[in-house]
Amino acid sequence: MTTRRRFLVALGAGVLAVPRDSLAQQQSKLARIGFLYFGSRQSSLDTGRYTAFMQGMRELGYVEGRNLVIEARFADGKPESLPTLAAELVRLKVDVIVATSTPSYRALQHATTTIPVVITLSFDPVGDGFAASLAQPGGNMTGLAISAADLGPKLLELLKAAAAVRRRVAGVAWARCRAVGKAASSPRARAVVASPRPVRCSGNTTSSWATSCRR
Repeated sequence: MTTRRRFLVALGAGVLAVPRDSLAQQQSKLARIGFLYFGSRQSSLDTGRYTAFMQGMRELGYVEGRNLVIEARFADGKPESLPTLAAELVRLKVDVIVATSTPSYRALQHATTTIPVVITLSFDPVGDGFAASLAQPGGNMTGLAISAADLGPKLLELLKAAAAVRRRVAGVAWARCRAVGKAASSPRARAVVASPRPVRCSGNTTSSWATSCRR
């Protein structure tokens, strides 16, 4: 799915979660929407994500300068700045906050329980504690999810067939991601030693790969 379509789907999910009478009121007044991005402003433009966000808002009937104000905040890849940025958006009393990346969702989860938060993409919202369930998420968070945890065993099986893997497979994933661990414990992993390597920050990725290669 393209970046633009992901934003449209996530934004659409957020709109569906808003009561109809509230949506009608917002259409007739100036809407104030927060945008919390883990990377830099330039990276949001280079990847097309901010452009996709603005295009998605236009397709939903919101145009900046007419009936829309965007309060955009960028963490420049620094997770320690996210709580401050999240709190700032809450103080501005925006109508809804669109966020990208799990660290951003986590910061907003701690910052507010009342302002709707649209998750643009999450691999495991239930496991990460952002939703009670996919059918009934509850709380103030909604958006788009990809159930990567259930895909782990199947991906391992496909890797075995495609690459003729016979002995060992190493998987590097975020520490909270369940997909690699679930794949390693699956019956489909028989005859293959699956070695999951958790990564807790971006700086650990290279060392995790090096450790896996040595093993």
